[in-house]
Amino acid sequence: MRALVSRLRILVAVAAAFAVGVQPALACTSLVLTAADGSRVYGRTMEFAFELSSDAIVIPRQHAFTATGPNGQTGLSWNAKYATTGLNAYGLPVLVDGMNERGLAGGILYFPNFAEYADPSTAQASQSMAPWEFLTWALTRFATVAEVKAAISDISVISLVQPGADFVPPFHYTLHDATGASLVIEPVGGKLVAHDNPFGVMTNAPRFDWHVQNLSNYVKLTRDDPPPLELFGQTIKPLSTGAGMLGLPGDLTSPSRFVRAVAYAASVVPPKTADETVRLAEHVMNNFDIPLGFQRGSAAPGAPLERTQWTTIADLSNARFYVKTIDYQALREIDLKSLDLTSPGVRTIKLSAPYEIPELEMD
Repeated sequence: MRALVSRLRILVAVAAAFAVGVQPALACTSLVLTAADGSRVYGRTMEFAFELSSDAIVIPRQHAFTATGPNGQTGLSWNAKYATTGLNAYGLPVLVDGMNERGLAGGILYFPNFAEYADPSTAQASQSMAPWEFLTWALTRFATVAEVKAAISDISVISLVQPGADFVPPFHYTLHDATGASLVIEPVGGKLVAHDNPFGVMTNAPRFDWHVQNLSNYVKLTRDDPPPLELFGQTIKPLSTGAGMLGLPGDLTSPSRFVRAVAYAASVVPPKTADETVRLAEHVMNNFDIPLGFQRGSAAPGAPLERTQWTTIADLSNARFYVKTIDYQALREIDLKSLDLTSPGVRTIKLSAPYEIPELEMD
């Protein structure tokens, strides 16, 4: 009961923020890195201005789901084909970010002012689901992004108010698999539009095709320092190293983070193995952290402060899922291959932990 009351308080606070025009912004950033041996590692940050109270959950094979349909009806029903793990929010049994046992991984990212869901009044109830249920459906049903792409024409993500929050959450979705494919799925004009994503990168609004076009503004960026410039008989040298990336946008907007994420993914030296790439992904994702106080949704007194609440990293080749939180920065692992994936019931793993700095051992 205490957990339910806490969840309702959070949702009411989010709704109140929307009512006064304060956006509880999500500045999420996601990307994929590839090891020299072909292993793929996905990472994403979760930024929100209210406490999400996320836990790790494990969904077993054959777990039964019933989605939310229009006008109080039940929506699409399905059983999990693949066991899945990831993080939820507000104690709900659905995933905000996760990975299944076959290495399909992905997340929900905020998509304000652009999400155009199907009209509930015209949608077929038995094929409908709420925006917050799509990722769970995709990860528990499919092994590759190609399978998801082929199936989305059979479902409708409908415009529904999230219970207790009094608004329709605007989402789009990023998906990646162990074959090397990536996909962005966005609700546009009432339909789900799939974009193949060769960059493996996604942030927030605007739409994915706009972000790709915006990369044309940065074609001169390079990781190499430029040579001196001869101008009017003078030699002009860069002021410091790092001049190759001069002009790389450093602000927190979604377009700037998209460009930065592409720059990192394209320039880092691929490690040999998946384990090494997990560490590299952690290092790269740190560049998108938002500390408490650096960003707020409004200048209004008492406006909520956005911060990076957690970061996830998924080893798609070995089905290992990692998480670190704002108050516990050490990576913690869920190894799907070591778990019982058939016992019934969704299992919850609390993320709270005392933060203790270990001492270095002396020889």
